[in-house]
Amino acid sequence: MQSLALEGGFQNAPTDAAHAFRSIMTAMARPGEISRVDGATPPAPLSVATGVTLLTLCDPDTPVFLGKSVNAQEIIDWITFHTGAPLVEAKDAMFAVGSWQDLTLDDFPIGTAEYPDRSATLIVEVPTLDNTGAILAGPGIKDTSRLTVPDIDAFQTNRQNFPLGLDFIFTCGNRLACLPRSTRVS
Repeated sequence: MQSLALEGGFQNAPTDAAHAFRSIMTAMARPGEISRVDGATPPAPLSVATGVTLLTLCDPDTPVFLGKSVNAQEIIDWITFHTGAPLVEAKDAMFAVGSWQDLTLDDFPIGTAEYPDRSATLIVEVPTLDNTGAILAGPGIKDTSRLTVPDIDAFQTNRQNFPLGLDFIFTCGNRLACLPRSTRVS
C-alpha cells in the first residue's frame, strides 16, 4: 500500500464524521437541497464530497462497488485503509461510486418486499450540481424543488418500484445533494 492511501482522511474523525453525517442526512431528508461538506482529501478523480461520504457512511460491514472511472489502485487502497469497506460486484453492493455512465442501475440491489432497506445507495460524481432542471416533489420538499439530474426517465422508473428502489447521492467538488427513492421527478 502506498503512503498516499494513508493521507486524506478526517483530521478529527469523530467531529468531522459527525458534521458530515448530519449534512448527508439533512440532504437525504430534503431532496434537492445542496450541502457543502469538507474534511477529506481523497485521491483523484474522487471529489471531496465523495470522499467525505465514503468516510462517513462506509465501514467493514458496507460493501462498495467502484465504477470503471474510479476503479484505480490508489482509490482502492484509500477506501480500504480509511473505511475497511470490502469491494464487491454491483449485485452485492450497499454503496456504489462512479460517474453516471459507470453505474448500470439494473445491476444494483433494490431491496425486497421484506427488507426494502437492503438496497444500494449510488454516489454519483456529476460535472455540475445546481438547483435547475428536473422538478422534485415528495417527502421532505415543501412544494417543489429543482436539481440537475443525469436522466429523468431513470428516476421516474426507480420511483415506480417504491418502497423498493435505489437512493442517490450526487457529488460535485465539495457539494452534494440527495435523491431518495421516494422522490417524484418530472
